[in-house]
Amino acid sequence: MSDNKAIIEKFYTSFQQLNAAGMNSCYSDDIIFSDPVFMIRNGDEVRAMWEMLCKNAKNFSLTFSDIELLDEEYATCKWQAKYTFSKTGRLVANNVKAYMRIIDGKITEHSDAFRLSTWIGQALGWKGLIFGWTGFLKRKVQHNASAALLKYMDSKAVTKH
Repeated sequence: MSDNKAIIEKFYTSFQQLNAAGMNSCYSDDIIFSDPVFMIRNGDEVRAMWEMLCKNAKNFSLTFSDIELLDEEYATCKWQAKYTFSKTGRLVANNVKAYMRIIDGKITEHSDAFRLSTWIGQALGWKGLIFGWTGFLKRKVQHNASAALLKYMDSKAVTKH
């Protein structure tokens, strides 16, 4: 089980360094990821998401703590990312609880939990503070994140040819 702790430490140390390749090396080929913004993603979408987020990060810092190995496969930890949200230039401090399943030395499932309305309030300012709890604004944020990811993936496909 201490190997599982080392995998989690490698993942978040790579994230601190904005090293998406290092992060993605911790994942299984068929990784399943979910969070309140990107919803449920798998495989190449997850890897591209981390590449996009690392590439676009501004004024970024990350801390992680409280790695807890629940059994031979499941673990949790806490992490906080601080960064400037590119669309508004506003500072965000996102407090996250991660849940991971690790099999044969690779993360197979990864779920990040945080209050989306709090994130929206920080990222969008007064509009987010007032309307961040509404389903409409949450869906808009999710739609925009999905569109940005698809655009990023399309641009990568074009540059590979």
